[in-house]
Amino acid sequence: MPEILCLEELRARYQNASGADIFEPEFRKVADLVFAEGDSRQAPYCGVPTLLKAPFRQDVAPLFTGIDVALLGIPFDLGVTNRPGARFGPRAVRNVERVGPYDHVLRAVPAAHVGVADVGDVPFRSRFDLASSHEDIERYVRSIVEAGVVPLSVGGDHSIGLPLLRAVGRDRPVGMIHIDAHCDTSGSFEGCKFHHGGPFRQAVLDGVLDPRRTIQIGIRGNSEYLWEFSYASGMTVIHAEEVEELGIKRVIEKARAIAGDGPTYVSFDLDALDPAFASGTGTPEIGGLTSTQVLGILRGLSGLDIVGGDVVEIAPQYDPTTNTAQVAAQILFELLCLAAEAIRIRASRHD
Repeated sequence: MPEILCLEELRARYQNASGADIFEPEFRKVADLVFAEGDSRQAPYCGVPTLLKAPFRQDVAPLFTGIDVALLGIPFDLGVTNRPGARFGPRAVRNVERVGPYDHVLRAVPAAHVGVADVGDVPFRSRFDLASSHEDIERYVRSIVEAGVVPLSVGGDHSIGLPLLRAVGRDRPVGMIHIDAHCDTSGSFEGCKFHHGGPFRQAVLDGVLDPRRTIQIGIRGNSEYLWEFSYASGMTVIHAEEVEELGIKRVIEKARAIAGDGPTYVSFDLDALDPAFASGTGTPEIGGLTSTQVLGILRGLSGLDIVGGDVVEIAPQYDPTTNTAQVAAQILFELLCLAAEAIRIRASRHD
């Protein structure tokens, strides 16, 4: 940390210093990345809104050249069982004015080390057809993966988890760290198995998700009996009450041990949080995690082989405070930090 100076020393050093003049060596490293082009930056509330204020590069599709991480919106909520509105999630997250560029816990400025772009929203052929929309998501995200780019998606309801995993896990099943109030491993209802309550059962049966390398954190509510598939398939389930009992450190240790060294996907449903922190979601469940807990868990995953991720179930119209969108944007930024570190590690292995 910086040395403590007397008043005269403070005046000599800081009286005429700009906001970009940082003197402590570790802080200076960060400032050199953030203020590489000087201390004048666009106001966060100006310009065209994009995810994490990343450059808008929809022109890169379908090749996605020149980027390492693609941020994309999936405005889709045909798979909900309760309150609709998650189709407005990507727009709400884009409208968050201020998040990043620095993570003080991970000491990371991810956009300084990897190419990041908001590549727009998945182009849907029909806003009315659930099955064709899932095909559109899988096709679009598969083109990102085939270009060697890590997809980080903002939804949208959690039914999009199935086409996302089909795209990311097509060549080999991936492990998953799933933070949610619900296991989302139930079966079909009313003749449909593609709703937001069952994407991960289908992903396992499709061979794109490895249940033995899957951990589900924050689970609670009145639907435990619907999720026997999680236990039968070998997934690890940590209920919300257990997070408090175990402590964040133990939860992180479990998640890292289960994910191991293999390719891992991170899926975050906003209803993992207690409604006090994120009321803007379709299926709120009392007794959830705090924002501090979820940030601690996510930051503890740094160094894992993250190959994709999503933040879903943001229904902003149920939250007049905008807190839900603010939390979602911060979670997306944490996923970007994880992805950037994974890319760095993979590159170092090839050097």
